[in-house]
Amino acid sequence: MNIYSLVAGATAMLLFGSGIAAADCGKVTITEMNWASAAIVTSVSKFLMEKGYGCDVQVVQTSVAPAVTSIAEKGEPDIVTELWINSAPMYEKLEAEGKVVTLGNALSDGGIGGYWIPAYLAEAHPELTKLEGILAHPELVGGRFHSCPEGWGCRIVADNLQKAWDFEGHGLKVFNHGSGETLAASIEVAYTNKEPWFGYYWSPTPTMAKFPLVKVDMGEYVEAIHTCNRSADCPNPGKSGYPRDRVLTASTSAFLERQPDVADLMRKVSFTNEMMNSLLKWQFDKKATAEETAVHFLSNHKAIWSAWLNEAAKAKLATLLK
Repeated sequence: MNIYSLVAGATAMLLFGSGIAAADCGKVTITEMNWASAAIVTSVSKFLMEKGYGCDVQVVQTSVAPAVTSIAEKGEPDIVTELWINSAPMYEKLEAEGKVVTLGNALSDGGIGGYWIPAYLAEAHPELTKLEGILAHPELVGGRFHSCPEGWGCRIVADNLQKAWDFEGHGLKVFNHGSGETLAASIEVAYTNKEPWFGYYWSPTPTMAKFPLVKVDMGEYVEAIHTCNRSADCPNPGKSGYPRDRVLTASTSAFLERQPDVADLMRKVSFTNEMMNSLLKWQFDKKATAEETAVHFLSNHKAIWSAWLNEAAKAKLATLLK
């Protein structure tokens, strides 16, 4: 059965076979961030909220900075389905002020950010799996570091780390990408031509699923140093490895009070890195949309997502759970 038949079959079963009632939780606004895993989390969440909890879900296409700013200034959207804390320095302040509430972990084992090289390069030159080895032989990585895109929180950390390690002094030219798309494309081009590549990336991503990368050892993670490196005003950038990134689902405090049952659902919506990477690989291989990938997950992993639901939602989705 192809993906289009799968979508049609699942949709028909839900609309005509489950006896779902009209919306009873009202309008809910949720984010869809501009990266692949977040789109899948949003699609799965939207489906469960609409079909299991009777919500009228409106998806807000956004990125980290605008979403967090909107919550701070307007108290919306209601839910941020996948938020990487390393890209949202304002989040902890908003949480302390009571404007936002952490519901759960969108990625249960966290995101994996850091500096990477292609697997074929690590095999040919094992010394490049340590940052000291790259700085000693910058020509082996093409003399270039591919940095985070403009406007991303990880860019601040990358800018500070390149100062701490003196990339330019070691002959590494920093290339600042304008978008996540161009950063991903640079990896694909390198793999296609078996060329050197060195830069920032993260997991889970479809790029990582298709093009195996090896993480570069940057030394021990030091919380105080990394905390300073996250600030554009860090007076003394230092050397530190990356921690596992907290990847959260959050809601406004007002929404938690208004819809505790839906908030409880979103506390439980969580994916491991292994599961998400498998979904991203499936999506890439099938050239599927986020919605189609959500249907694939819902159709093949019922034991996982059924445990997220309350009894009333399970009853509404009983046909699909058979």
